Amino acid sequence: MATRDLIFGGCGGGSKTADAGLAIVRLLAGVALAVNHGAAKIHDPSQVIGGASHMGFPAPTFFGWMAAISEFFGGILLALGLATRPAAFLVCCTMATAAFLFHSHDNFGTREPALLFLSIGLLFLLAGSGRYGVDAMIRRKRKS
Repeated sequence: MATRDLIFGGCGGGSKTADAGLAIVRLLAGVALAVNHGAAKIHDPSQVIGGASHMGFPAPTFFGWMAAISEFFGGILLALGLATRPAAFLVCCTMATAAFLFHSHDNFGTREPALLFLSIGLLFLLAGSGRYGVDAMIRRKRKS
């Protein structure tokens, strides 16, 4: 598989209807992740950096910023369907860390948002953006 196929590939759900469903989930989840979670972390990363430090991450400033960037810019990229698989990979890494490390002693209700975003990230990591994202426009342009 070529690098460009890994970044911009992903035929999605197969049918137009399935790809429309992927587009709706991608748009809503991406915007929710960027606006409701990532924007605050980009604006003030001190809490997420503190969380990375508390979890024992080496270079907590770097990992804190990576979490903030993956939530904000990863959410925007998911919403657009641009570089969907790399964005989904970063979202998965961040959400797995949140669900299984940061919230490891919390109840399910507290872990639930991270688990939901993790599952959505896994969906787009495996399926790609489908036919209704910027990745698909790039694929079509390359074929012509």
